[in-house]
Amino acid sequence: MTALLSPAFLSVTASLTGRSWRGPETSLERAAEALAQDSRLPLPVSRVLAERGVPAHEAQAYLDPKLRDLLPDPQRLRDMDKAAERITAAALSGQRIAVFADYDVDGGASAALLIDWLRRQGRDATLYIPDRIDEGYGPNAPAIAALSQNHDLIVCVDCGTLSHEALAAATCDVIVLDHHQGGETLPPVLAVVNPNRADEDGALGHLCAAGVVFLTLVRCNSLLRAAGHDAPDLIPLLDLVALATVADVAPLVGVNRAFVRQGLLIMARRARPGLVALSDVARLDSAPNAFHLGFLLGPRINAGGRVGRADLGAQCLSCTDAALAQRLAAELDELNRDRRAIEAAVRDEALAQVEARGAGTLAWAAGQGWHPGVVGIVAARMKEATNLPSVVIGVEGGIGKGSARSVPGVDLGRAVQRLAAEGLLLKGGGHAMAAGLTVEEALIPAAMERLAQLLSREMATRSGAGELRISGLLDPAGATVELMQMLDRAGPFGQAAPAPRFAFADQLIDSASTMGDSHLRLRFRSPGSPVLEAVAWSAMAGPLGPALLGAKGRRFHLAGRLELSQWGGRERVRLRLDDAAPLG
Repeated sequence: MTALLSPAFLSVTASLTGRSWRGPETSLERAAEALAQDSRLPLPVSRVLAERGVPAHEAQAYLDPKLRDLLPDPQRLRDMDKAAERITAAALSGQRIAVFADYDVDGGASAALLIDWLRRQGRDATLYIPDRIDEGYGPNAPAIAALSQNHDLIVCVDCGTLSHEALAAATCDVIVLDHHQGGETLPPVLAVVNPNRADEDGALGHLCAAGVVFLTLVRCNSLLRAAGHDAPDLIPLLDLVALATVADVAPLVGVNRAFVRQGLLIMARRARPGLVALSDVARLDSAPNAFHLGFLLGPRINAGGRVGRADLGAQCLSCTDAALAQRLAAELDELNRDRRAIEAAVRDEALAQVEARGAGTLAWAAGQGWHPGVVGIVAARMKEATNLPSVVIGVEGGIGKGSARSVPGVDLGRAVQRLAAEGLLLKGGGHAMAAGLTVEEALIPAAMERLAQLLSREMATRSGAGELRISGLLDPAGATVELMQMLDRAGPFGQAAPAPRFAFADQLIDSASTMGDSHLRLRFRSPGSPVLEAVAWSAMAGPLGPALLGAKGRRFHLAGRLELSQWGGRERVRLRLDDAAPLG
């Protein structure tokens, strides 16, 4: 039976951003009303649960996710026992262990997890993170060979699944703990624990690398206890798992919800010096939430790998000395400012190329000398601007190194991997939402044309392009702190679990002004309701900001997501504005 879609919500067929507004399907709205009646929960909260398919009798369990209920059995992953037994044996016998990690947040957090677990048993480990420019992503033969000479075990985290040649250079045992798409064959190592191996069923494919590492440590702890040894408490490590899960844009479903929910509580205790220092330089003065992880802490940790020293983020996350953590965080904060300036220049050039090339199924751009440390984040910005899978490539010496970001429903990592198998790329891989690639400059146009072809079928069947999904109507008087607290229990919100977006009908704009160079702040109200504040981030760079800036005294339908802000020690609700439509 085909679901019936509501007509354009509030009759908005072309908003200020050119989108049609769509409300919930009729069947979903009925399910939400029934759930609200059965569970006694507010209708906005019931809508979120109905969207997730949660029945009324499971509502309370969903609102209070327990890790013990959602944690999968680590042994369902192939090679788990081989990996856990080898890591445990190395820890017990004091063998020399090296941790080889990717230079992003997931890699740094994964490395810090393993280092922290070993440290709690009185063991040290060598951290090695490759330089983005000199060595590129993942293991390379010279580094692996050098580490092998002085170590008994190398553990690759958030990398290694496709590194056959590099890992063949090892002369000691190697374990790979990863989540990137695997190929038909595995590298020549002792164990590859990866829910996205070709021979896995994909049931745990939503885990980031830090989630895989955490499950491995759960199994290691079981082995320690079975052998009569004390096992380190893993709960304090969930702050790192939460950070990586959000920053790597992993779907916030299943155990990932529990990871993030519990991890945020751990982070609020401010026990990890590195995260405390990073929160302080980011001027985070409230309890952390998923937005803070993704947009305040994550970019600073990534900055070291993008434009500075590759291991700075992991060093900060694993640091135990508060003074050193403060120095590392300050350096990362400065590098993040440098990154923003470099990113802005590349972004402008890239978007100009995309606009000149015209619409299609893929947005891509390439440029000489573009810093490889910012192509990933520019690809993300391009995806947001075009709502298309996006690739940005920096070219140096005839070789292009690029990063790609996808849209929901389009598996970009699989397509890039196929492109590499066809010989159009020197190498490439990733997961559904993000990928990396290396390509000869002369083959860039042909590779991008082929990539667009590979993505065209999924793009053609993808629903929702050009639409803004609305969860329901709300009045400013209903946007209360109490409602936000209830909605927070239905979260955390993020990839595959979007926060509800509310429409505010027929609102009078009281004031509108710019914040910084690109943001917009406005205040609005409806008759008899209190004034509500809204912030539209980066709105001045698109059609939304300029259209609303001079709109005082005019009426609009507004749409966005609610958030709590702190001011003068008090919490208040504001709207993170996504779109608007004028009346009349």
